[in-house]
Amino acid sequence: MAKNGFSIIDSDMHIMEPPDLWERYIDPEFKSAAPIGMTSENVRDLGVYFPDRERSMRGARTPHRGHNYERNQALYRDHSARGWSPEVQLEAMDAEGLDVAVLFPSRGLSVLTIPDLDPRFAAAIARAYNDWLYDFCQGDTARLLGAGMISVYDVNDAVEEAHRVVEDLKFKAVFVRSNIVNGKSWHDPCYEPLWDALEELGIPLGFHEASGSRSRQSAENYDPNFGLRRIYAQPFEQMLAIGSFAAGGVLEHHPRLNVAFLEANCAWLPWMLWRMDEGYEREADIFMEDLTMPPSEYFRRQCYVSVEPDELPAKYTIDAFGNDNIVFSTDYPHGDSKYPAAVENFFELPFTDEDRRKILWDNCARFYSIAGVPSPA
Repeated sequence: MAKNGFSIIDSDMHIMEPPDLWERYIDPEFKSAAPIGMTSENVRDLGVYFPDRERSMRGARTPHRGHNYERNQALYRDHSARGWSPEVQLEAMDAEGLDVAVLFPSRGLSVLTIPDLDPRFAAAIARAYNDWLYDFCQGDTARLLGAGMISVYDVNDAVEEAHRVVEDLKFKAVFVRSNIVNGKSWHDPCYEPLWDALEELGIPLGFHEASGSRSRQSAENYDPNFGLRRIYAQPFEQMLAIGSFAAGGVLEHHPRLNVAFLEANCAWLPWMLWRMDEGYEREADIFMEDLTMPPSEYFRRQCYVSVEPDELPAKYTIDAFGNDNIVFSTDYPHGDSKYPAAVENFFELPFTDEDRRKILWDNCARFYSIAGVPSPA
């Protein structure tokens, strides 16, 4: 379907899960406690509550409207009325000119952020989401590709589910939120079995963040000003995660593990890598003794970051760091998406055709091991 002569993969396109997903798909043992999606006049209501913890939340809150509320109400009303179905997803892809999309959740971004969640229940939540997503992707298995949810409350559960989503569900990635939900930073040795498993399976890891969490988040100091919280939440949490992987030794010990840091802009990356390299230069012999090269080299070798469709400062990232580690996303159907003109916005950025080819297809295809453009249906 080439758009302006370019094939395009969306590295992080969102679906809108039905509010009763977990009630329908979760293991029977946990059905009464399954998270429930909230609904309201907001056609993009992303809220979710846990009936055994938050009984008062259903119908008791004023739904967050956010920026562009009226625009999004009009734009997505039909999508919502049709149940955000696979057909709706494919039509949205066609509107943007996307050949392939790797799918990430909306409501599901918040369901595994409770600090003291029972590990068995958390693992069941992830399995239920993945089973639903597998069914959703049957709408077009060549164009709709899954990124599987894993629960890190017990690393053994994460390892088991990673194997299942690769071997049984044939998903292209697994994902976690970047903010910490269990008190352990990502370079903690407790996660080593998971990194080992992802290397063995040859599947990449996507870090995704959101503007809210039931766990501590760096931007929570700005509550209740959601506008300020949104500015800082995603990029700051991703910076912390990159620190664990590039400077904390994870990528040194796992040279075949590929990681993407999604939906948090990319213009801050050159400074962040420079800052980590400076720390390595000054203190590697004491605090980073496991590293054998500067943190930026690990990022260059194994990591990717996503660009927003209208992120003009991204040109400085390419100038400083090149175009081999950047991927693209429309962020459909979230509030800050430029849908249905996200791709058109991207083409207005001052990039070369080589930059566009790598960002829109080559880098993402390499990260997700996507062989080629699917043939038209």
